[in-house]
Amino acid sequence: MAGKTYQVIVRGKFAPLDDEQRANLLAKADEHDVFQAKFTEEGTVTYERSLLAFTFRCVVPATEEDKEAVVIGRAEALAAAAVQGLGADYRDLQSVSTDLDNIKIRRREH
Repeated sequence: MAGKTYQVIVRGKFAPLDDEQRANLLAKADEHDVFQAKFTEEGTVTYERSLLAFTFRCVVPATEEDKEAVVIGRAEALAAAAVQGLGADYRDLQSVSTDLDNIKIRRREH
């Protein structure tokens, strides 16, 4: 069965953080710098030291029948789990997906 692959970017805000959560996130901030971001099936969380917002990038495999809402739902569930795995909570998730099968590559003629 042929499938599709989506790249999804989920942006969100951290829910109010207590002092311990803030300290833990700041201790891990270098590991979650934007330069560490990758599109993987597990996904990666990046955030700045201001600890206001985060970005989660992932690759979501899907079937031909899966609608974009299903793909985004999977990505947002992964993002929620990743942020909670960091010991924080989240709010205001907004996502955008790209169907990699629909990307056209223009080749330059030499």
